[in-house]
Amino acid sequence: MRLKMKSYASFIKFRLSALVIISALSGYLFAGGKDGLEIFYLLLGGLLVTGASNGSNQIWERDFDKLMKRTHKRPLPTNEMSLTEAYSVVIISLLVGTALLYQLNLYAALLGLLAYISYVFIYTPMKRVTPWAVFVGAFPGAIPPMLGVVAFSGKFEMVAGILFFVQFVWQFPHFWAIAWVSYEDYKAGGYTLLPSKEGKGKASAFQIAVYSLILIPFTLLPWVMGMTGTATLIIGTITALLFFLYAYKLYITCDDKDARKLMFASFIFLPVVQFLYVFDKIPTSHWFLF
Repeated sequence: MRLKMKSYASFIKFRLSALVIISALSGYLFAGGKDGLEIFYLLLGGLLVTGASNGSNQIWERDFDKLMKRTHKRPLPTNEMSLTEAYSVVIISLLVGTALLYQLNLYAALLGLLAYISYVFIYTPMKRVTPWAVFVGAFPGAIPPMLGVVAFSGKFEMVAGILFFVQFVWQFPHFWAIAWVSYEDYKAGGYTLLPSKEGKGKASAFQIAVYSLILIPFTLLPWVMGMTGTATLIIGTITALLFFLYAYKLYITCDDKDARKLMFASFIFLPVVQFLYVFDKIPTSHWFLF
């Protein structure tokens, strides 16, 4: 049973799915949500829908996963899980997860389905065709905080859009740092995901640095719109500047070690900034009154 649970956790990428629902939780709390049952629906429903997306991705790419060191030990390439079992896990997770999100409201369920469909049926096949897949994948990847807001409010407000765009811009340096670190492995599987045809080089590093620079003003959007206080201005600016410096260092050196530092910095950056918004939130009645 322990091995089977480990196999399921690997199939749905449990740790990645957990990071996704933390992002959704930050959006829910920032919007003003605090109901325990709603949080339960959001976290479990989001976890299951995200897990279904990750599982579908592994079904789609099972033959290519065999070619890469980072993926060849996944449940499908090693036959720890049959294809029938994999489909069953995906279908059950998607149906139950969507049903739980529907308990919040219709729009939350639809957003979950939109993220699943765009990730599985658009982004996943595009990964083997063009580096533009990263741009396409940034859309479903930025839905979680928006989902959290909509789960509370039941409508698409400006705050949902702001949180969406912060995470949308963050994804470019985040994913390109991963693509840089795993470049040879991705290449062995037939994927070209860095923004420049030359792969690991100045052109790709330059674009990573540019998007990291653009992330600075986007990080401060909630403060600009009067939704957060001075802490966001100070801590958000420092955090975003430090993140940019990691990207700039990669541009200077084009070294794998600096790409790995940027990758880990990206894992830390997002939850720090998102929960900074939560703890520094100005009462909703005062938003836009600045």
